[in-house]
Amino acid sequence: MDPDAVANVRRALLAAGSADTVAVFETQVPTAAAAAAALGCDVAAITNSLVFDVDGAPLLILASGAARVDTGKVAAQLGSGKIRRASPDFVLAHTGQRVGGVAPIGHPEKIRTILDQTLKNHQLLWAGAGDHNSMFSITYQDLHRITNAQEMPVR
Repeated sequence: MDPDAVANVRRALLAAGSADTVAVFETQVPTAAAAAAALGCDVAAITNSLVFDVDGAPLLILASGAARVDTGKVAAQLGSGKIRRASPDFVLAHTGQRVGGVAPIGHPEKIRTILDQTLKNHQLLWAGAGDHNSMFSITYQDLHRITNAQEMPVR
């Protein structure tokens, strides 16, 4: 567990006027499938925080755990160049969190963020809370509000 990363997520939730809904598990939940199993929810309600590298700048895509992101489609919608999966070191440098536990919030600096519109289909979403053992719950509306993400189809 990374207590500093989780604490940053908790602070970001509270600073945004959201409740601290962070849940810490004894076992790791580094994948959408593992998180859904631990939470007893649909994998599509898990919000994956996927970091990409766009010409050296981070792009965070918040996608349903049931989605496979079409980076070509996202790039075309953004009018940007090639979107590449970021290396673990790039992710850590820009989010302060390790791959598998990246949260939509709690980063050292604001990251351009895209929000998968299909997540609207769920009353409650779960997202990583900064490490492999932690998740937090949130509504789509609150997630959109606190991340100031651009809504779009990503698959």
